[in-house]
Amino acid sequence: MNIYSWNVNGIRAILKKGALQDFLSHKDPDILCLQETKAKQGQAEVDFPEYAELWNSAERPGYSGTAIFTKTQPENYSAGFTDDICIAKNWQDDAYGDPLSEGRVQTAEFQDFYLVNVYVPNSKRELTRLSLRENLWDPSLLKYLKNLEKHKPVIICGDFNAAHTAIDLARPKDNEGNAGYTPTERKGIQNLLDAGFIDTFRYLHPDEKDRYTWWTWRAQARARNIGWRIDYFFISKSLLPHLKSANIYENITGSDHCPISITLEGLQ
Repeated sequence: MNIYSWNVNGIRAILKKGALQDFLSHKDPDILCLQETKAKQGQAEVDFPEYAELWNSAERPGYSGTAIFTKTQPENYSAGFTDDICIAKNWQDDAYGDPLSEGRVQTAEFQDFYLVNVYVPNSKRELTRLSLRENLWDPSLLKYLKNLEKHKPVIICGDFNAAHTAIDLARPKDNEGNAGYTPTERKGIQNLLDAGFIDTFRYLHPDEKDRYTWWTWRAQARARNIGWRIDYFFISKSLLPHLKSANIYENITGSDHCPISITLEGLQ
């Protein structure tokens, strides 16, 4: 089973470029998780009949959003967090609006695992959404995943908008304390690992440098590989015997992010 994740930075734009069509044709994923779709279902001319489409779009037009394309119809599907998490805290106390209305979480249940697709809120350049990450989003996501894990193993993928350690970005010293590399954001990822989830790429490639998934549009950063690894696949520890590969596809263009993938054997 080949599962891919890609922040497409606008599904309509990437379809217009032909990049998503080329990607599906060449990689033929069993499941594809998209982030930052920036569209509602029906607004994009998607014509991939072999895939079931699962959309969680933001209420705000042209913003955020996630989607899952899967060849296997899931047993169950949900969008967002569970009710207990949604009502536990004041999510509306955010200068940018209610993050629960931004289409940031999807969960597809398959026979042997849950697949969670996420687009984690950006802390913003002035760190105006950092407190949301620290006090609401990161602990709520971890609680949600651990609740799911009580029933089945979990695969979680998507854009986490943070680099975990110095090896995960080209210029760690220059970015210390900046959005995407604050101690708070890094701790959020560390908490996932401490809870038993495995960073698949780093597990299989512990010392591999210069492997990134996002590059700013400025200053020819991608051509110079001045990037960040902020897109991840995490899995429950019980899935490690099934993990065969974890890859980054820097050569696939069409977005400011590139796709990532994992290959798992013996699962349905």
